[in-house]
Amino acid sequence: MAEATPTRVFVYGTLKRGFPNHPLLVACASPFVGAASTAAPASLVIGPYSVPFLLPTSSSSSSSGRVVSGELYAPSPAALAELDAFEGTHIGVYERRPITVVADGSGEVVEAEAYFAHPSYAEALWRRCGGEAAEIGEYTADHANRKGIAMAASPQQQGQGSQGGSGGGGWSPEQFWSLLDKADRRFARVRDLPLLGRQEPDAFAKAFRAYTQLWRMQQEHRHRLLEAGLRRWQVGEIAARIAHLYYAQYQRTADTALLSEAFVFYHAVLDRAYFLDADHHLTPAKHLRFLARFLLVALLLARRAHTVPRLAADIRALLDDSKKSFQEAEYKEWKHVVQEILRFLRADSPFMNMRPLRYSYAFDLPPDKLPTVPPTVKKRGLVLSDAILCSYYPNEVKFTDLSIDVFRMLQCLEWEPCGSFALNNGYSAHDESGQNQPNLLKDLRDAALPPNPLKTNLNRPSVTHFLTVLATKCEELPSNGIMLIYLSAAGEMGTSGCCPDTGEKIVSNFSKFDISSTSHTSSKEDKEPCLWLGCRETEGSNCIYPGDLIPFTRRPLFLVIDSSISYAFKSIHGIERGETAAMLLSPSSRSAAAGFSGDSTRHTGSQFTMFLTAPLQAFCLLIGNNGADINRDAYNKAEELLSSSLNEWATTLVASSSLHPVWVEVLSDPLLRRLLLRFIFCRATLSLFKPTSGKAEFLPTCVPPLPESVDAESMLSQSCVMRFASHFGSASQFALSEITTWPDADAEEAGAIGSAGSANRGVPETVGDSDISYSSTSSF
Repeated sequence: MAEATPTRVFVYGTLKRGFPNHPLLVACASPFVGAASTAAPASLVIGPYSVPFLLPTSSSSSSSGRVVSGELYAPSPAALAELDAFEGTHIGVYERRPITVVADGSGEVVEAEAYFAHPSYAEALWRRCGGEAAEIGEYTADHANRKGIAMAASPQQQGQGSQGGSGGGGWSPEQFWSLLDKADRRFARVRDLPLLGRQEPDAFAKAFRAYTQLWRMQQEHRHRLLEAGLRRWQVGEIAARIAHLYYAQYQRTADTALLSEAFVFYHAVLDRAYFLDADHHLTPAKHLRFLARFLLVALLLARRAHTVPRLAADIRALLDDSKKSFQEAEYKEWKHVVQEILRFLRADSPFMNMRPLRYSYAFDLPPDKLPTVPPTVKKRGLVLSDAILCSYYPNEVKFTDLSIDVFRMLQCLEWEPCGSFALNNGYSAHDESGQNQPNLLKDLRDAALPPNPLKTNLNRPSVTHFLTVLATKCEELPSNGIMLIYLSAAGEMGTSGCCPDTGEKIVSNFSKFDISSTSHTSSKEDKEPCLWLGCRETEGSNCIYPGDLIPFTRRPLFLVIDSSISYAFKSIHGIERGETAAMLLSPSSRSAAAGFSGDSTRHTGSQFTMFLTAPLQAFCLLIGNNGADINRDAYNKAEELLSSSLNEWATTLVASSSLHPVWVEVLSDPLLRRLLLRFIFCRATLSLFKPTSGKAEFLPTCVPPLPESVDAESMLSQSCVMRFASHFGSASQFALSEITTWPDADAEEAGAIGSAGSANRGVPETVGDSDISYSSTSSF
């Protein structure tokens, strides 16, 4: 039998040689066939972010089109699957369709395939871009550079570097070596710069320009540089440092596009094996640091399907192979890092990645469709602008400086860069390519996604460091900004305990407060509750008290306190220095339920933080379902139920006449609104869960209080929890009051998960907890 002819793929945009995403074709070993052009005129337009789109004929039927130039490749079936994932065919970004092209030079007619804009938005995109007048025949470097990312800043033209070596106009290898030395010095200066402030340091821009210039030089003059002694590991080091700078800039700006660029460079270094010929020039420790940094970027981009497991395995293998080259103490340190990675990956399981933690239009309502407070209600239009994230527990799950709780909260405060098309075309969070692809169209709406709030992760800070950072960020906070402070740490109750006069003691001690002191604690005989943000080596140096935050309440603050002494922060309320602080406070004790019993919380992360960042997973773990056998359809239905419940709570809140003004402002920001609504879900669930029902120490609280209409005892909250419990067949685990009206959604769910005989008609009009009987066969 004759061997099947491999599929030819015609690329016309950023996958072409010399463009930012070409390394992905190189990485998946797709042979270059030759330059080609479309046999018939076609419509090629430049969409948002300078991303090119070839449009289906039906979407531009009134256009005569143009002959489009591009390149032809012959990917293997595996490579073709990778390209499909990269182009987002599974979420409706592009669609691979047949196309006839003509090979340049030979004139041979070739039947190929190309990635077209998905029909669901293609016509609207064509019209918005300007119709026929906006069509082009070739996607050029000028188009790509409009994205704001220099072409020289992407791994490209690896096969073309030798072709440009003959030119140069006076260029010499000595210029390269001189610039390399200068770039290394600049990199050393910026590597440890604090990632604070809204202004980019000049030193950072200079270092970045130097390395991108080096990258361009090695592309254009590869042969001459190889003859002059350039080694592959040096090329890899340049690319790795560009990736590091991109990641550092992401930390400063929270722009996920920069995170994606870092991924592209790291991926190129790994796939092209730049470090394999390093010999003694690259120590195993340096190679391990590269892999660890790449792993962190891959985790933040949720590349769990292939990249993360590969990197974890590579780190482990490299450490085992290099054991003899390490000193015993250094080997133990890296062994500990490997153990940290394994613990982190167990906590950040596939179940936790069933959907993106970021605000995604595939799951969360677009801001313009959220319920809003009546126009008559006065509001200032505050938005979340900055956040400080800090978590510390002895032996907590973490990797590098990121604890599992901060890792989740950090992503929860960002926008998922995928357009609204995903709402109608499905989304698979199991497939890493569905998130943050370097050339994935980030927005198909008329307005751009809001900017992510700036975030600072503080790892085991001293109280002086914490307060200095907080003071700096408050000083730079925009006039319409809100500052979020997330603290997850072990607490110390102190001798005062939880008593009515705690607030009075804080007020009296506030007059003695000194921000410059690291030991401003009150006497041991009258010690206040506090949070330990680090090891308890020097008393007071890592300990923060509720009163420490009072000076900063001149600016709008949103506090999320996840600690056994979270109740102590209630005392801030009423003594703020100008702005009422909004507070979400965790339970003081953790449930001894199946998913969160005893020390096991340190293996999965905090229950309260999980409810705020991944509420569906938190609910499943609470009822004893670890998601190992989860059914995708049942999970998607549960997401719909959760979204519906959150929307009902939101509608009730905005209609309430007793809603505190600070919550009116919170509801105006989609990211904060989502946290608040998930808090209501958490409170309702734990209030009705039998092991924690009626026990204040197991229930979260908020300050100022929310209207009674969203309390756990309200009909709305009980019906929402009933709906969820019914879906998972776990209603018997909840202490639900009698519900005289069964919502339609609940009846549908009861029929969906129960046995064939327990359809809607089998549900009595008045149902009590003791009356509810469900089939043991659930949707999972």
